[in-house]
Amino acid sequence: MNLKLYKREGKAALPEFELNPFLNNPERYVPSQPLVDAVNVAMMMGQPLLVTGEPGTGKTQLAYHLACFFDLGQPLVFNAQTSSTATDLFYKYDALGHFQYNQNNSKQLAPEELEEKFITYSALGEAIRRNRRTVVLIDEIDKAPRDLPNDILFAIEHLTFRVPEINRTFQADSESRPIIIMTSNSEKNLPDAFMRRVVYFHIPFPTPDELLYILTRKTDQMNVSDLRKVIEHFNKIRELKLKKLPSTAELIYWTLLLHKLNFPIRKLDGPLSSEERLLLLTSYSVLAKNKEDLDLLKYL
Repeated sequence: MNLKLYKREGKAALPEFELNPFLNNPERYVPSQPLVDAVNVAMMMGQPLLVTGEPGTGKTQLAYHLACFFDLGQPLVFNAQTSSTATDLFYKYDALGHFQYNQNNSKQLAPEELEEKFITYSALGEAIRRNRRTVVLIDEIDKAPRDLPNDILFAIEHLTFRVPEINRTFQADSESRPIIIMTSNSEKNLPDAFMRRVVYFHIPFPTPDELLYILTRKTDQMNVSDLRKVIEHFNKIRELKLKKLPSTAELIYWTLLLHKLNFPIRKLDGPLSSEERLLLLTSYSVLAKNKEDLDLLKYL
């Protein structure tokens, strides 16, 4: 446990940080077979796939995994906001910047120049402009205004949008239909008309065996018996009455942290020295996301 860490007093050299190459590697993503089936149904039907599940269960990472699997480059991402409009799905026009330009310049911009300076294409618009297969991630669609989901479906079905500022319409071929992954944290109900026209899948919390496989894909320096110990302790934590249950993502980070701390994982449920107990309590800050939950974990 002789680690180069920050101390309350004195000075020290900044410890080196080594990024785990497997942590966010899309090739190491572990979909369940039912999720694989849902993806295939969505692609065969040419419909968006709406994925729900606890935060941290891999909804967003699915899009990156599919883009990697099909060698389609990085996914195009649209993060839905409470203020998002249908136009935002396709492009953003810097009206203020254009106005200021006109105030200071007498020369009128050609459409191509205006486009270059003041038009920024968003995920769905860029996918249609490219007119080739891409993965589009529309993240947390439940945060968007209620009419936006239906606008998304209209755009996907027609694969067209217009930019009146440059008097141009973009149209993609049906063969270039993007693979659309939409995520929702179920913060509010989505319109019935929208739900009828998407493929839906809920990612359940993984079983212990599934968690073990996920951890073996994300942590290559730990043995299976240690990983089983970590999962057993983690599931005990999830059985507590926490306000926010830790997810698969937190489990991965916690496992990596225990390894970095050289914590004796075999002793997770056994007698601990005062130093080991302090390390364990410190590690819980990765799992708990509010004061009440962190206080509760101190009595585990």
